[in-house]
Formats: sequence, C-alpha cells, structure tokens
Amino acid sequence: MYLNTHTCYSLRYGTIKPENLLALAKDKGLKTFALTDINSTTACIDFVRLSSKYDINPVVGVDFRNGVQQEFILLAKNNQGFQAINEYLSGLLHQKEFMVATEPPVMSEVFVIYPFSKERKRPLNKNEFLGVRPDDLPRLKFSKSKWPMEKLVILQTVSFQNKKGFNTHRLLRAIDNNTLLSKLPLSEQGQEKDMMLSVLALCELYKDHPQMIENTREILDQCRIEFDFENKVPKNQRTYTNNEALDFRLMRKLAYQGLKYRYKKLGTRIFNRLEKELEIIQQKQFVSYFLINWKILKYARSKGYYYVGRGSGANSIVAYLLRITDVDPIELDLYFERFINLYRTNPPDFDIDFSWRDRDDITNFIFRTFKNTALISVYNTFKFKASVRELGKVFGLPKEEIDKLSKGQFHIDQLDFLSKLVIAYSQFIEGFPNYLGIHAGGILISEKPITHYTATFFPPKGFSTTMFDMVVAEDIGLYKFDILSQRGLGKIKEAVEIVRYNKPEIPPIDIHDIKRFKQDKKIKFLLKNAKAIGCFYVESPAMRMLLKKLQVDNYLGLVAASSVIRPGVAKSGMMRKYILRYRHPERRKDAHPILLKIMPETYGVMVYQEDVIKVAHYFGGLTLGEADMLRRGMSGKFRSREEFLKVKNQFFENCKQKGHSHELTAEIWRQIESFAGYAFAKGHSASYAVESYQSLFLKAYYPLEYMVATINNFGGFYRVDLYLHEARIHGAIIHAPDINKSNYETRIEGSHIYLGFILLHSFEVANAKKIVMERSENGLYTDLDDFIDRVPISIEQIAILIKINAFQFTGRNKRELLWEAYMKINKVSMEEQIFTLFKTEKISYQTPHLSSSRYEDAFDEIEYLGFPLCDPFELITNKIGPSLQAKDLSAYVHKTVMCYGYYVTAKNTSTHKGDRMYFGTFLDRNGDYIDTVHFPPVARKYPFRGRGVYQLTGKVMEEFDSISIEISSMKKLDMMQDPRYAEEQVKKLNT
Repeated sequence: MYLNTHTCYSLRYGTIKPENLLALAKDKGLKTFALTDINSTTACIDFVRLSSKYDINPVVGVDFRNGVQQEFILLAKNNQGFQAINEYLSGLLHQKEFMVATEPPVMSEVFVIYPFSKERKRPLNKNEFLGVRPDDLPRLKFSKSKWPMEKLVILQTVSFQNKKGFNTHRLLRAIDNNTLLSKLPLSEQGQEKDMMLSVLALCELYKDHPQMIENTREILDQCRIEFDFENKVPKNQRTYTNNEALDFRLMRKLAYQGLKYRYKKLGTRIFNRLEKELEIIQQKQFVSYFLINWKILKYARSKGYYYVGRGSGANSIVAYLLRITDVDPIELDLYFERFINLYRTNPPDFDIDFSWRDRDDITNFIFRTFKNTALISVYNTFKFKASVRELGKVFGLPKEEIDKLSKGQFHIDQLDFLSKLVIAYSQFIEGFPNYLGIHAGGILISEKPITHYTATFFPPKGFSTTMFDMVVAEDIGLYKFDILSQRGLGKIKEAVEIVRYNKPEIPPIDIHDIKRFKQDKKIKFLLKNAKAIGCFYVESPAMRMLLKKLQVDNYLGLVAASSVIRPGVAKSGMMRKYILRYRHPERRKDAHPILLKIMPETYGVMVYQEDVIKVAHYFGGLTLGEADMLRRGMSGKFRSREEFLKVKNQFFENCKQKGHSHELTAEIWRQIESFAGYAFAKGHSASYAVESYQSLFLKAYYPLEYMVATINNFGGFYRVDLYLHEARIHGAIIHAPDINKSNYETRIEGSHIYLGFILLHSFEVANAKKIVMERSENGLYTDLDDFIDRVPISIEQIAILIKINAFQFTGRNKRELLWEAYMKINKVSMEEQIFTLFKTEKISYQTPHLSSSRYEDAFDEIEYLGFPLCDPFELITNKIGPSLQAKDLSAYVHKTVMCYGYYVTAKNTSTHKGDRMYFGTFLDRNGDYIDTVHFPPVARKYPFRGRGVYQLTGKVMEEFDSISIEISSMKKLDMMQDPRYAEEQVKKLNT
C-alpha cells in the first residue's frame, strides 16, 4: 500500500536504515511496498536482497525532487523498467546542475505517479497516476478536476519511523541548509505524519475511496524485480574476444610466450604448475578477468608506466607470465589455492598499483576500451565528532561549547539540555550516509549495462560512478578491478629520470633487475641496519625496529617481515616468537611439531594468509571449501566475524577427533582469529618486497636523486624536512627556493638541492609557473629590477620570495630588497599596461643600510617552509652542553638517562585496557634516531607538543639489539624568541 518510502539514503532527509524499513513493514502487516529514495537508487539492490528475509515482495523506484519539492515518482514494473529509471536518473546526475523536469520521458515498463497537488493539464497516459496524500482527501471532494477514480492512488509518504526520526530529519535538513534549527523553513522539511501505518489504519484513512485502495494494490501487484543473489556467477564482462574458446586459446598462447621472458631454465615443475592453473582458470570461467588485466597492463607498458601487480594474484604463474605480477610463485613456493580454488565463487583479485601521476590515464583507457564501465562509490558517513560540530551549530551553541563537546571534555550529567541533545542525536546519526565519494581504485567492467543495477553519478574526477559500494556490487556478482594510486611508484620512476639528467654518464638503469638487487651487498647492508628512510614499506619506525630485531638481509626475510609487521601477527603474540626463532635456530624446536611441518619456512608461526589456510586444512581438518571461508574472513570486507564463526565449531570438533588438546586447539584458533581483516597473502608481501628492493637500490646508489624524487612525490611516512636531513647525511647541500635555480618542484644539480616553489606556504602556483616559464624563455634574472620587469607579481607574493632568500644570488641583504620592492612594486603596477618604444630609465632609490641574521632566516623558513634549514638545536633558548647521543645508549641498558632529541613523529596505539600509549621517534644532534616508548600514565602527564627539541628522560631498554628509551618524563625546550620581532635579542646573539 506504500508507493513512496525513504531510507537514510535519501541523503540528509530520510532517517530509516533499509533493513529497519523492511522490519517495520513486516511489523505493520505489509506483504509488498515500494522503496523510492529521493534522487537515488543506492539502497535498491540491498533492499531486494534483504526482502526475502522479511517475506516481502520488493518494489523499487525513485522519488524525483528538486530540492525537497516532489515532481513525480517512478516505479519499475520489472528489471527493464528499473534500468530505464536508472538511465534517466543517471542523465540528470551527469549534468552540471541537477534539475528534474515536471514530467519524465515515456518509459513503457515504468509507472509514473504525480502528486495530486500538481494536477496535469493533459490526459494521463495508461501508466500515469495521481498520488493522493491524506491531506489531499478534503480537496478531492471539491476538486474541479474530474479525474476518473482509476487514475488516483494512495500516496502516504514514509520518511521516519517515529517522533525521534522526525526530529532527526529536521536536524539533517538544518545541516543540509546550513541554518539554525529555529530558522529552518517548513518548505525545507517533510511532515511529521510521514510515517508508516498498519495496513488497516491506512485503509481506514481512505475507506471512502475503495477504488483508490484497489488501484494502489494493482500497481504493486504488477511490479516484480529480481536479482540472483544465490548463484554467485560473476556478472563481469564474460569474454575478452567475444568467444570463450578463443579467449582460452589466447591466454594459453600468451602464457607460453611469457615463459621465455620469465625463465632461463624450464622444467617439469613449471609446466605442470602452468597446466594446472590454466585448467582451473578455464573451469572457473575467470579467463576474461586475466585477459582484461593483461590488456590494461600491456597499454601501461606501451606508455612506459611503472606498475606493481600485488595481492593474492602473485600466487599465480599465469599472472606472472602475463606480466600482471612480478613475483615468481615457483621461487617462493606460493600456494595457488589461496588465489583460486574450485570452491572459490568470486573472481581472483588483482590489485594493480600505478604512479599517482599515471593512474588517471589508465582509468581513461579502461573507459575507452570496455563498454560497460563505472567507478565504484563509497559512502562518507556521519562521524560522531563531526556530527557534534554540525549539530552544535544547528542548535546555536557557542564555539567554545562545541569544541568542548567534540573533544569529549564533559560529564554528561553536567551538561545543559541543548548540549545533551547534541550528544544524543550525534550518537543516533553516527554511521548515517552523508554524501557519495569514490572508492580508492575500484572499477566495474560489467557484461550488462551498469544501469541494469544502479544509476550513476558524475563526480569531478570525470568518470561515471555507481551509486552503491563494493559490498553491494559483490552481492550481485559484480567484482571490481583495483586500479590503485601509489606515490612509491612515482618516486621510483622519477628517481630514475633524475639520475638520467643529474648523472648523464651513468648507463641506463634497469629498475626491474630484481634478481641482481637481491644479491647486492649495499642493499643487504641497508636492510640489515634498517637504513631505509624513504624506501617503500620499510621506512616506518615500526618496520625499522623490526628490521633491526630480525637483522634481515635477504629477499625471503623481507617478504616475511612485510607480513610479520601486520596487526594480525602482532596481535596473536607470534611476532616475538617469530623473531626468537629467526634469530636463534635452537628455539625452532619450541614449535608444535605438526605446525613446524606445515610451516617450516616460518618456523611453525602463522605469518601469511596461506599459513592460516594450511593450518585450518591440515591441523584442523577443514575442507578446502571451509578453509576458503576463512580466506574471505581474512579479507577485511565487513563480514569477517561471520565467516569465522561459520567454521569455528567444525574446527574444534575436528581437532577433538584428531586428539588435539582443547587448550592447544583454543590457542591455535585464537591465533587464526587474530588474522581477521589484517593478514597478507604471501604473494602480496612478495610484491611489496619487490618494490622495496627497487627503492632500496636507488637509495643505496643514488641517495640524493632518490630523496629529491621522494620530496617531489610528497614524501612517504615522514615530513619533507626529514628527507632533506637524510639527503644532508649523504652529502647534499640544501638551498631555499631560488628564482634562478628552482623549479616548481624540487630539483638537484650535482650535490646541490634547490627546494621547489611548491613547498612555499601561501605562494601561488600561477606565480611559480610564471617564474620558471619566463626564465626558460628569456634567461636568468639579473637582479630585483629585472625580475619585477619580467614577472607581474604582487608585493605580498614577492615579499615571500625575498624573505625566503630567493634573491640571495644578488648578494644584497633581504631587508634592503624588501624596502626596495615596496617602493617599486606599486609604481610598476600602475604603469604595467604602458608600453614604450624605448626602455625607460629606472628610478634609483637610495635604500637605508639594514641588516638581518641567520636566525631571522630560520624563522622565515619556519613560516614559509614549515621547518628551518639550519640545525634546529641552534634555535632553542638555552644551549645544550655535551649530552648522550643515540650511539651511546647501548652502554646504558636498564639505566635511566637524559638526552635531547628533535621530534620526528609519534604513533599512538591502544593498550588491552583501551588506554592510549605512544611510540616516538627523535633525532639527536648527530642526526641519528632515538626511539621512545610512552606508556599511558606518562603519555597523559607529558604529551607531545609538536615540532621542536625535547629533553627526554627514561630507562634504556634493549630487545633483539634494538635500543629504545622507556620515557619517564619529557619536556619540550623553549624556542628562542622570534628575532624578526626582537631586535635586541638579534644583536645579542650576533655578538
């Protein structure tokens, strides 16, 4: 009886979650009703999927509105009608300005319902009706319109479940309109009566119009939509060549051609593995998935784009031979069944990483090449803290109160009525969808048009994007291609290019010669000593400490370390056991003999997803199908706990029958559970390790060029100043931006690094590009006058350049230059459009003698770069005498020491009690790293206070040769007063 219902996917309007709407409908005695979200089909697929659980026949459509003004409702008679609605809605959403016409185009398989208040001046078509709201019933008696009763239907809108839902709706509308709740116009909100009544109650309202009731029933009875959620046959593009047999012959041919490229020696093991994989891939009908990926990457290679194929796809020799991945599964004995097995219903998952500079072109290529393509969306939801801020503004609370509430600095019992409302409703709307975004890299390539399943919108990125997320897509058998962006690849590619221009005498670098890199002594040294700042995946403080503990210097060790660092292994408590067994071979006998036999390479410790599957299968007796449930559970895609619970009882029962003790079984299961959502496939770790080796090679042989590339690709784990510090260690001379030497990005000339204009805060991009273009076309700038003549620029912008010493080449004091620029820029700006045949004579200003200091330079650098180019220890008020350095700490294990460090970064984590603790990283005066641990009581008492030099006091601890300080107190040292505003201090320091 309901033709117009809304869920919370009627953004910032509806307040009922889809499953709650179905539960409510069942409770009210409904057997069928229509979901018609406002200008959205996001919830339709999930609504259809869940409806059988509530014994409801689902009807889907869209409530088309301009703002909150309802124009008409479209209901799909069937799947063809749903596609027509999606196509129409997509057309509107792809326009620059969304505007619904007063009438839709003709759609034969769609019912159209106009609000009764908007009477038609023309006769209604067979599929068109007028929807009569309860408020319209009095008007119906006296309406001059003589519409036949067979054209009238019930239009009871449902947007809220109860009074609280209506109140929430009003708050959402106020947020949407950016207004106070007290000033929200009635025209911008629904009616409080827009709730679901029982069938009897609704029929009672319309009892005087039985034909209207019958018309409504007939419309709902004629609607039937179906999607197959049980048979998980992929709905992706089925063939690459339009012929399945031809597809397989092509894949087989490409794989055998790839043998020559990948292997110098061929043996039975390789051929057997290849034939086995080909057979399973064909049997599972995944051939087109491989070929589509091959086509995409063939294009990438033709353009010279770097990429990394990672994920469990690296377990496949076919993927290796088709150059989708660069990891040899034979060398690493990778478990193919982790990637594809006969129990797997969804296609394999290739994650393809490209440089952030190249990915958009790859996406363009995919959209040009494949017919039914769309990006996948994600829904950005209301978060509690953000909701507190939004609702605080809606209720008109002062900023100070909003800040206090959002930071949790309150006791609920001490809050006033409005503040309590803010907290209560913020909790209620937490998790509600707020607006549509774009998935990090998911792309659908469908056999049927995308509009068969959903409408699409057109975000600024410029590609058609679905209105549902990847979980809904997978529910109907649409599996994504992951085309991801990664700055690490941009660093590698750019570093090679920088070496080419800065060291032209060097032969071309083959960055893909991974086999040579694995044997390189310099790379082994960097790994073993954790000197990998800037290198992909191995530069973080946690990874640096793990490398020190493991003393890894080989590829297989790094592959394991890449997975050991993941939360699953750490959470299970097995990281420490792995390190012990790695460092001390005699400890390997501590492993359970069955586990050691299953996982000899990792000494009986579960490190990879494959290990979990092997343990579940060989130790716990689970079938490969049940083990595949564990694989899905470890994927981290929302439903992991459910997947684990399905096989938990079977695991315990099998272990009992095998004679394993309950204590041992419980411990093994605890370790398995800890992997949920976190574990890496071994092939994934191996793919990461390949990229790590490429970056380690560049760091080992071309550190300056690599650091410049790191800075130009916006760093990695750390800030720009740390990478500049690393460059200095390797002999670089760092220069502030210079109008004659710098480009928009940072560049290197020999061992001299000139920071790019891009790093200057508040400096306009257009000005940076003008400076570089004018210089390249007409030569270097000779002085300030020459620069002002050639580059139109405001006094505020040239002041930034002068203060940062971009005119240092003139040899003039920057205060004098500033004085002169202020005198000349205004005159130039007035005469900018006056052209003369001869160059006019310059007015010569006599500038006063002014001075500046290196400290003033440092504070200008802090203001415009965010960090000083000098030693930060020079900028503290009280100079530090001789003190302990990082290299000295190993002599003070278990002793309390005091030392000084420049703050680099800190990572916070939760203890088992939920308290916050921190791991800090500092630099000493020599530029060496000091690692610190801050337990909750100390962290609360001595918080981090941003960049600067800290006095660190604590006990020196050692674990597996890794030194850290367990902090007992910490104090940030005062920085000297800004000398730009303290002339007396400048004079004192200069003397």
